[in-house]
Amino acid sequence: MNRLEKKVAIITGAGKGQGKSAAVLFAREGASVIVADWAEAEGRDTVAQIKKEGGKAEFIKVDVSSTKDVQEMIKFTMKTYGRLDVLYNNAGISTRPFGDSGKIVDVPEEAFEKALNVNLKSIFLCCKYAIPEMIKSGGGSIINTSSTAGILGGFGIGPYFNKFPVAGPMGYTASKGGMIPMSKAIAIGYGPNNIRCNVICPGPINTELMKPLKLDQQDIRESVESAIPRRRLGTTDDIAYAALYLASDESSWVTGVVLPVDGGISTY
Repeated sequence: MNRLEKKVAIITGAGKGQGKSAAVLFAREGASVIVADWAEAEGRDTVAQIKKEGGKAEFIKVDVSSTKDVQEMIKFTMKTYGRLDVLYNNAGISTRPFGDSGKIVDVPEEAFEKALNVNLKSIFLCCKYAIPEMIKSGGGSIINTSSTAGILGGFGIGPYFNKFPVAGPMGYTASKGGMIPMSKAIAIGYGPNNIRCNVICPGPINTELMKPLKLDQQDIRESVESAIPRRRLGTTDDIAYAALYLASDESSWVTGVVLPVDGGISTY
């Protein structure tokens, strides 16, 4: 039997990267997937791939920082599949492109607010409107994507960083850190309703967000990988399989957990 047989899952930010890998994997494991993303073309590509493999998926365009959009996403899910078992809050942004260098005195206020809206307020909204439907469905699993930066305040210690931590973008780091106690509070508050809430903290994953590090240059890539105990960058599948475990009934007694999936960076 597939690990998510008969379950319905919403995955935000499922148009590319970690979200896309999770959407495809969840569908392979029997889930009916709502692919939620702001980027319509990428989201529909994810749905097309799932359906090509014989899975079930539908797309909805969503701004996860918008109350109206999130409400519509939940209504669409219930209208399409009639239940909700898994909410995977994966959508998020880095604020470095918006001038957030990690030096708080130089961070544009707009960049900080944008991070809070997209990375943290979205968790609040999605959980607020999804949880009542999950309760009607008998419970479920909420998975929130934080970051090792949300634990450490930066991006680790190692040879690439000259043995000192590098501060993460302030808005990104604050928003990713804030969702950790929020998730624990949800786990405590809704455990009696058979709802679990856990956090995944990815380390450096080989996606578009890593492009500023110029990893296409071999010397830089080797330097970065030498800072990771596992000596390699993570892949989107590394995160997807962690999410699959937390979404499945195999983790039915796991809640309020912060799970670093980072090749060991958070051990520094």
